[in-house]
Parts: sequence; C-alpha cells; structure tokens
Amino acid sequence: MYSKPVRPVLVVIAHGSRDPRHAAAVHALVRRVRSLRPGLRVETGFLDFNIPSVHGVLESLAAEGVRDVVALPLLLTRAFHAKADIPAVLRDAPPQLRIRQAEVLGPSPLLLSALERRLYEAGLTPADKSSTGVVLASAGSSDPEAIAVIAEIAREWRHTGWCAVRPAFASASLPRTEDAVRELRDLGCARVAVAPYVLAPGFLPDRIARGAAEADVLAEVLGPAPEVARLLLERYDAARTPALTAVGA
Repeated sequence: MYSKPVRPVLVVIAHGSRDPRHAAAVHALVRRVRSLRPGLRVETGFLDFNIPSVHGVLESLAAEGVRDVVALPLLLTRAFHAKADIPAVLRDAPPQLRIRQAEVLGPSPLLLSALERRLYEAGLTPADKSSTGVVLASAGSSDPEAIAVIAEIAREWRHTGWCAVRPAFASASLPRTEDAVRELRDLGCARVAVAPYVLAPGFLPDRIARGAAEADVLAEVLGPAPEVARLLLERYDAARTPALTAVGA
C-alpha cells in the first residue's frame, strides 16, 4: 500500500540571548510558521544562552526515530554563524540524522515587504515614501560579504520610491544609526525613519533604538511578521529538494 513520504522536520536555529524578549520573538515566529503549514513539525534550537540547544533538539529527534531534518539558520546574512558555527553544530549531530542546511533568510523581497510593513505600522503611509529617508539598521558584522549584502539591499530598496536609504550598523562596522539619520537630514529628506533589519529584540536592537533618537519614526524589529514566516517556509521547501546535498553525506 502506498504511504505518503514523511516530510523532514524543520529545525529553526536561533542565535539566543540573555534578553528574554529574544526567545519570545523567536517562538512567536515559529508559531506563525506552524499556523501556515499545520502538518509540518517545527522545532527550535538555540546556539547559545537559551534552551533547548540545537544539539539537544537533534539528539531528541534522533532518539524518537526521526531521520530527515532541514536545519534553517534564523539569520539575515551569511556571516560567521552561518559559515562556521552552525555547520560545526550540525557535523556533531547524531549520525542517523540526514540533515540539510537551508540558506539564511536574506536577502529576499519578502524581507523588504516585512520592513515596509513595520514602517507603516509605525505611522508612515505609502504616500510618505518620496519624502522619507530610511536608515536600514542592521546588527553589523566583521564579515565583508555580510556588509556588502546590507549595502546592496539599501540600494535596491531605494529604487522602490523612498527619498533615500542608507545602511547602518549597531556593531563592527560603520556608520552607526545616528550618523545615518543625520546624513539623511543633511540630504534634505522631510522625515527620517529607522527600520531595524533584525529579527528579535536584544542588546544590539536596543542600540539601534538609541541611535534613532533624532529620527521621526522608529519601526519595530521584524519578529513574527507574516512575510518572515512565509520566507522560512520558502527556505525549507528549497532545502528539502533532493538536488541539495545533505550535511555529512
């Protein structure tokens, strides 16, 4: 008798934080993913600070008899965690697991849609775009590839009708949020908005918020925006295709 293939379990890998708001935002996003695809099993593991750990989740799944897993980094750029930390954790997974590592979330048009959603929720309207300068404020990275991606997203977003878009970074790179806000003022934008390009609250998003003190609008972090949940499922679906090579294969 024909039996429907079992879908791989989706394991969302989050960074983790001492700030309880971080885990709360991650769990809210995962709940939204589950609501979009009720038949899909979705688990969450953290690299640091929070439980369950990624290793603990993978051990538990293996003990249950799960064989196929898609590991999805809850990251917006391919920086150190995506290139080193996560592959190292996955290499230490129980050998009976077949694991595919999905791509990081960014860049994606869905993320730009989520950023605009947050700006409109903060009080802007589409009619404000041409007179509003936007600071695309990310956590920052020492990885030049990640920095270049943020700069390219800012350039792309500018072409959708905003007065101007400037990247900014909360750590490791320049400019800071407050410097980008002043630059947009000097350019003559009628108003300045700060859009945090981060997934969850925490230390660096708080630094972005402080840097936005002179801006007119500060959007919320992306969090469980519907576009982000849809993007997770897009990355999952792409990773589970047989064409991709399994980790450790």
